[in-house]
Amino acid sequence: MKSFDYLRPETLEEALAALSDPDTAVLGGGTNLLDLMKLGVALPDRLVDLTRLPGLDRIETLPDGSWRIGAMVRNADLARDPGFAAAFPMVAEALLSGASAQLRNAATLGGNLMQATRCAWFQDPQARCNRRAPGSGCDALEGANRGHAVLGWTPACIAVHPSDFCVPLAALDAQVEVAGPAGIRHVPLETFHLLPGEEAHRVTALEPGEIVLALRLPAAAAAFAGHARYLKLRERTSFAFALLSAAAALRVEDGRIAEARLALGGVAARPWRCHAAEVLLESAPAAPDSFARAAAAALETAAPSGANGYKIVLAERILARALAAAAAGTPAEMPALPGSLMDDSDRETAHA
Repeated sequence: MKSFDYLRPETLEEALAALSDPDTAVLGGGTNLLDLMKLGVALPDRLVDLTRLPGLDRIETLPDGSWRIGAMVRNADLARDPGFAAAFPMVAEALLSGASAQLRNAATLGGNLMQATRCAWFQDPQARCNRRAPGSGCDALEGANRGHAVLGWTPACIAVHPSDFCVPLAALDAQVEVAGPAGIRHVPLETFHLLPGEEAHRVTALEPGEIVLALRLPAAAAAFAGHARYLKLRERTSFAFALLSAAAALRVEDGRIAEARLALGGVAARPWRCHAAEVLLESAPAAPDSFARAAAAALETAAPSGANGYKIVLAERILARALAAAAAGTPAEMPALPGSLMDDSDRETAHA
């Protein structure tokens, strides 16, 4: 591992001053960054440890009914917070499906938002990768790419964003609170992760010197708590990254869908919000035919980026299945296998 300097600022002002150096990386739980440093993929000259910054470990309900979760809140603490899990059950389910208990105890909200792609070519310093070395090319285009993007990709990059947590957040209109030299601003989670363009190495909306302070969820998002599920397809029923995933949240009135919020994971460089499918579901019966039509609409613009055309069909199926699970109602208790397609669908629901 390359040697580096280590700083642990006590205030936000000190942290922002330290980030003025472009060869600086931010350290939270370190569950992703340290792996990349050991691989020789991340080569920072210094680390800025945010663990001592005041207030970043809080889970708060604000006067307007919205929620604010600090960047240093641990994944395990957020998933098991009773108030949060009741208001946003599919977010808690996504968190609990995403990693082992040991990793959830260390990983932070901010680190989850900022985690790098798990593309094997990105993680190999000897491979060509436009994310890691701008302008070098993309070996994934001709290499092993069965797990790569089918939406929003370009020849510059076909990698996917690996987070489970971010998929339901995109569906629920979450915003990322960011601090930097110009002050504090809020970025919609849906567009926080950038699709690959001419600057494929720029993967988030953060400007130089900015850091993630918190995540905000609007009060209206809690209205979907009774009909919300997160499902993921993985190559083994264990704590593996999603090959594909889907978040579905509904408001159901008299057997019809009054409102829908949908997002897909494992299909693009960002969690993919399915706006066209949401519109199609408005006023539709909460029935399999409606779910199938919406799922087809969500994948209408999808195209293989390699040996991964099968992902388009599977993504339609998992989204339709997530919609059926959401329509049936949020389980009163967290499933024994959160996010699993193998969960028992006959359990008691919270809305009954």
